[in-house]
Amino acid sequence: QVQLVESGGGLVQAGGSLRLSCAASRSIFSINRMGWYRQAPGKQRELVAAITSGGVTNYKDSVKGRCTISRDVAKRTVYLQMNSMKPEDTAVYYCNAEQGINAYWGQGTQVTVSS
Repeated sequence: QVQLVESGGGLVQAGGSLRLSCAASRSIFSINRMGWYRQAPGKQRELVAAITSGGVTNYKDSVKGRCTISRDVAKRTVYLQMNSMKPEDTAVYYCNAEQGINAYWGQGTQVTVSS
């Protein structure tokens, strides 16, 4: 089992940047995949970006070129760097870890982008 704690959310103006962090309670070295999801009011949760244990990344089309997911195994932390942010990026952002058939979630961090 792994606990995930997100941080770094907040209010930012359109065009600005934020870096979200997801700290894990144990080593992330062997976790198959870690990702960032988001959920806006009235919408379904959606994948923003993910990174595998081998370092392979994938991104939602609308954030490609603006977001970068990375991980620091020594710090047991996954990051989401978001640049050129848009009002439509406003959502609660959740960290996710997938290990075998198990999926773990953080409690989320609010990101609000003002126009």
